[in-house]
Amino acid sequence: MSFLRKLARSLTSAASDELFLQMIKKVETIVSKLLSIVMIGVLLVSVLELCFYLVREIMFNNRFVNPEQFFTVSLIQVFGLFLNILVALEILENITAYLRKHVVQVELVIVTSLTAVARKIIIFDFTKSTGLDLVGLGTAVVALAASYWIIRRSNATHGKRPEE
Repeated sequence: MSFLRKLARSLTSAASDELFLQMIKKVETIVSKLLSIVMIGVLLVSVLELCFYLVREIMFNNRFVNPEQFFTVSLIQVFGLFLNILVALEILENITAYLRKHVVQVELVIVTSLTAVARKIIIFDFTKSTGLDLVGLGTAVVALAASYWIIRRSNATHGKRPEE
């Protein structure tokens, strides 16, 4: 019982609060670095997938025989793959910015979200989705654009420069 009391006292002391916060900071850093490494792997696999897809579509499927099909079906898929890579790069940039400053860059997160929603709109399949899905995406774009404008305006007012 005395061990539990000592443990409770040590956990509530000011020194242990600092130690606990340092431990949390270290865990956050380790997890962020691990996420960065995993995201780099995802990016490399995605780029390889894009290259294989392009080679397969252009060389082996004779898409040039029927260019209408290439520019309606395959081009949308290529844009989707490109935008997947772009979103993954922006997520990696978010993680890197967090590792640099240990602060979540809200502006960068909103831009990443806008890119992800724009990707969804670009590859939107009208035959498989309803108009309500498109309204939802439009609402998300308006909300994210308004959020981005507010954050940019707030940063300009407070003299903060966005990270490049």
